[in-house]
Amino acid sequence: MQLKGLVRFFTVLLVLYSIYQLSFTWFVRSYENKLKASAERFIKAKYPEVRSKKVDQYPDSIKAAYDTRLTRLEDSTKDVTLTYGINGAISYQKAKENELNLGLDLQGGMNVALEVEMSGLLKSMANNSTDPIFLKAIANANIRKANSGADFVTLFYDEYQKLNPNGRLASLFANANQNEIKITDDNGTIITKIRRQARDAFDRTYKILRARIDQFGVAQPSINPDPEREIITVELPGVKNKERVRNYLQSTANLQFWLTYKPEEIVKAFDAANNEFDNYLKGIDTTTKADTSNHIDTANKTNPTIAKQPITSSNIKKRYLTEFIAPSRGGGIGVVKVKDTALVREYLESPQLRKYFPADARFAFGVSESKDKSANSLPLYILKTNGHDKAPIEGDVITDASQSYEQGTNSPNVNMQMSSVGARDWERVTETSYKETRPIAVVLDNIVYSAPIAYNGKISGGNTEINGNFTNEEAQDLANILKIGKLPAPAKIVQEQQVGPTLGAEAIRGGMLAFVVAFVIIFSLMLIYYNSSGWVTNIALILNLLFTIGILAGLGATLTAPGIAGLILTIGLAVDTNVITKERIKEEITKGKAYTTAVNVAFRRSLPPILDGHITILLTAIILFRFGLGPVKGFATTQILGILLSLFSGILITRWITEIFMHRKVHLEYFTGLSKRIFQKAKFNFIGFRKKTFVISFIVLTLGISSFFNGFDYGVEFDGGRSYTVRFDHNMNSEIEPIRNELKATFKGESPQIKTVGNTSTLDITTSYLIKETGPQTDSVVETTLFAGLKKHLPANLTFQQFDENFKLGSNKVLPTISDDLKRGAIKATIVGILVIFLYIFIRFRDWKYSVGTIIALLHDVLVTLIVFSFARKIVPFPLQIDQHFIAAILTVIGFSMNEAVIIFDRIREDRKLYPTATLPETINRAINETLSRTIMTSLTVFLTILTIFILGGEVTRGFAFAMLVGVMTGVYSSMFVAAPMLLNLGGRKKVNESPVPVVKQAPKTATAK
Repeated sequence: MQLKGLVRFFTVLLVLYSIYQLSFTWFVRSYENKLKASAERFIKAKYPEVRSKKVDQYPDSIKAAYDTRLTRLEDSTKDVTLTYGINGAISYQKAKENELNLGLDLQGGMNVALEVEMSGLLKSMANNSTDPIFLKAIANANIRKANSGADFVTLFYDEYQKLNPNGRLASLFANANQNEIKITDDNGTIITKIRRQARDAFDRTYKILRARIDQFGVAQPSINPDPEREIITVELPGVKNKERVRNYLQSTANLQFWLTYKPEEIVKAFDAANNEFDNYLKGIDTTTKADTSNHIDTANKTNPTIAKQPITSSNIKKRYLTEFIAPSRGGGIGVVKVKDTALVREYLESPQLRKYFPADARFAFGVSESKDKSANSLPLYILKTNGHDKAPIEGDVITDASQSYEQGTNSPNVNMQMSSVGARDWERVTETSYKETRPIAVVLDNIVYSAPIAYNGKISGGNTEINGNFTNEEAQDLANILKIGKLPAPAKIVQEQQVGPTLGAEAIRGGMLAFVVAFVIIFSLMLIYYNSSGWVTNIALILNLLFTIGILAGLGATLTAPGIAGLILTIGLAVDTNVITKERIKEEITKGKAYTTAVNVAFRRSLPPILDGHITILLTAIILFRFGLGPVKGFATTQILGILLSLFSGILITRWITEIFMHRKVHLEYFTGLSKRIFQKAKFNFIGFRKKTFVISFIVLTLGISSFFNGFDYGVEFDGGRSYTVRFDHNMNSEIEPIRNELKATFKGESPQIKTVGNTSTLDITTSYLIKETGPQTDSVVETTLFAGLKKHLPANLTFQQFDENFKLGSNKVLPTISDDLKRGAIKATIVGILVIFLYIFIRFRDWKYSVGTIIALLHDVLVTLIVFSFARKIVPFPLQIDQHFIAAILTVIGFSMNEAVIIFDRIREDRKLYPTATLPETINRAINETLSRTIMTSLTVFLTILTIFILGGEVTRGFAFAMLVGVMTGVYSSMFVAAPMLLNLGGRKKVNESPVPVVKQAPKTATAK
């Protein structure tokens, strides 16, 4: 009675808690719908031409006005009371913080993984040493980092020891002003101290990024650090300006103030370099008096830049730097086109041209001199460093920063306040600027934002401004970055995923439709097969679902499209719990037991197999959570929570409801006409098929090995690259090959992968073009190149902005560094999963034969799935890719397949005790036949739910669902024809795990069985 009271108490508590948590979502959605309606009325009143149109049909300019109006309404009503809670009134802002989070794939937005680069930290700790061995060791460590799971400090030390086995790190890092390393420390001690500082730098970078994101104004942002992999994952739902996000997150906030060379001081050096330029391109070094008679061949051999250019008459003509550097109307010594900046820097830094410039000169590019952000030229500055790496004034003296406006023009500026030390240095620098009319370059992350001259004399007080042709948004972002501080270790985006709101809305519709249909199918199936007792199962399923979603909302977890798939699978698992119990009750009733006795015995004896099944799936879900990333981790979170709640609702709540009926003398019906006719007296000879199944298994093994030679399609996550989901306005089947050829030419020979997704008008385009380039504009260059390659197939006069907002539904970028990490994580997850399962089965059944039989069956299932993904990938009309979702499917298949095998193993062990004189083949056949109804029903419900996901769930989960469909079918086969017969193959005809039992001639007729 005490247990029943606790079950009743926790059930009521969970119901109230879940409804309370989900109420925030309901109140927020209702309120935001009102705000959207208000914004729509405002726009339609202002722009009569859109009165008959929906919001998504507005022209771009009016849609932007609608978004601005809606944002203003949301921001101005944050304190409006929506509801009341335990602590009083709950505002719109507070309710929004507590609503159920939707992932990027359901509402659109951006997800990035940033790698915290430790090379800069090590250089800083070594006082920017120019020691060639030190620099080579760092370069080698950076190369190895792409294919290693070790931390950067370990890789650096390994490389340093290879280059200099007897070298002492103290000579590089001992610096009393900078760190705690002493000249007497040995290498091991120094590496320990460096590793500790690296971890501190990672933690500080994480905190600074978190502070930046808090200032970004994004609702429900998520930022998750992974110190072991030196990765920080950031999820920003709802953001639209991807360039702003990239710049905001990757900015190191390394602010410096340098005096610059004046044009008249550098003109002679520039003229000399200009006259030498043609010789440089031809590979002629005038200091060595090279023979000019063979200058073209020499150029192609010695100069990598000219070697890439075709040899034409234009190459032979004398060429000048002025072809690339035009006169400047504003600051700097000249203007360079954006596309030529890397080339010009290479030219100027070449020893043959660099020798003409002062030794302390440093070249830097600025921001566009034009107010037009699409301008394609940047000014070139020459900084006067006086031989120092440290600028006269750096960002650490900034105490505050804010957005301001320039008097007269009202242009956005960034105003900065310096500390007393900074103010003194600023006074000295501005005095020099005034006396020498020398510009002061304001340099942030190696980009010159402005270069003013102190025409009115020295500036006291430490106040200054940065004017860089900013928008209001850019000025505010820069002020926030400077105010929060410099990143101790730079962060580089190595993985990026963008999802448009259109694709997100489709994912919601598909996921919810799949969810509802799956629920209706399961409800109906329970009633058709289990009569009135099916209502108990359905009530437990509803409560299980309510608890899962409610607790997810309470924990602040994010619901994704794979998460919805996880919910549907949780329903299937909860069904399995009830099916096991109901099948046991039917067995006991069939044997002639009274109703009450049958129910009590069934609940008691069904508990071990239920626990075994749940624990095995829970273990695979935990492994998936540990090694997965992004959406896969969300799927694992949902599954873990669902498994735990399934145990509560499927065992305790079901028992409680059943006993309520028993107490009222109401006997539930467990049989229908259908269930009485099938599987009740099954006597199939499964062991008799053993030799035939060996042949099938050998074929599976052969094809499985062949699949690795036949190859697979790897997702962008595992290969590295960029993928784009693009929707066209017509059927694209006949245009795929032309697009592939056109994009190959546009992408400079890189052939893209192109597949239809969902329908014939939507393509997934994957390319490795420029994937190894990490410049700040690379992503934009690839996207504009993609647009140029697709123009023939898009509506006429379509702008890039319209393409980006309305036709490009989503994108995903993974650098080779993170893709190798994902591969290692996937392999590790699979291996660890199999080992954990082996150990659990061994501990549970205390016999290695059960473990080996299970593992062989699981490998059989994995091989079949791999075979299908290899040989069917060019046949089926949807992508079959090896990616994170595939790994999630494989681990889930392993869990379900093992669940099927464990149920049979449990029954074999029980029957060995009940029928000790029976041979092992007889016992195995009996166990499989006795559990056949349960196996078919569970597999059928899971299969139907996954089929629903596959048909209705959308593209995000289609590959995952297909792998699960294959796995469920092979799991049923392997549990009956591979796992169980392996006990006989491994143990001959000996009894497996047989406990000493008194031998009797015949089992009593009244003996109970599972």
